Amino acid sequence: MIKFAIILLYLFSIFLISIVFRKFNEDSKEIVRKIIHIGIGPLIPIAQFLKIDQNSALIFTGIVSLLVLINYTYKLFPTIEDVERKSYGTIFYCLSLFILIWLFWDKDPYALTAGFFIMTFGDGLAGLIGKSFNSNSWVIFKQKKSLFGTLTMFLASFIVICSTGYAQQNSFHLNYFAVAFLATVLEQFSVLGVDNLIVPISSALCFNFFIAN
Repeated sequence: MIKFAIILLYLFSIFLISIVFRKFNEDSKEIVRKIIHIGIGPLIPIAQFLKIDQNSALIFTGIVSLLVLINYTYKLFPTIEDVERKSYGTIFYCLSLFILIWLFWDKDPYALTAGFFIMTFGDGLAGLIGKSFNSNSWVIFKQKKSLFGTLTMFLASFIVICSTGYAQQNSFHLNYFAVAFLATVLEQFSVLGVDNLIVPISSALCFNFFIAN
């Protein structure tokens, strides 16, 4: 019970920070969303450190996913869904976490962490940098992508892969570059927020297949 209290306290602190930030920065909707998007990332290593079992993690993530779906429908907490374009990103975000926990919680926690961190930090920072600084841009399926945002996605993904891979194997691997590159390519296809599903799962699967084994 104490373990889940710690998890809930962490989640509450992230949402509290986002609410306070929005109160003093009403024009920074995207930053508020990214605070939540990035802030949830450390939940995985925290839960693993607390030795929460897979079933409990799945049940907890399933409940959160249901709450997110209800919020998407009724906008009870609009900060999470406060986005200019139509997107199911938050739903895909939770669904991808559920799938990653189901696939890798016990089998390969490093792959789980790598995939989830690429989504939280890589995709999150890419969105912030891409919209904060002007650079060359292009449109894929009506979704605008920028050079700076794409470079940020690759660098963040590469750092995540290198750090988790080194933590697991205590060595560097040429496939680190390939996995980071794949994640960056997949992030280009973000229509309806589907990148929050395909990027972490594909990255984790590739990490498990090409690096962990």
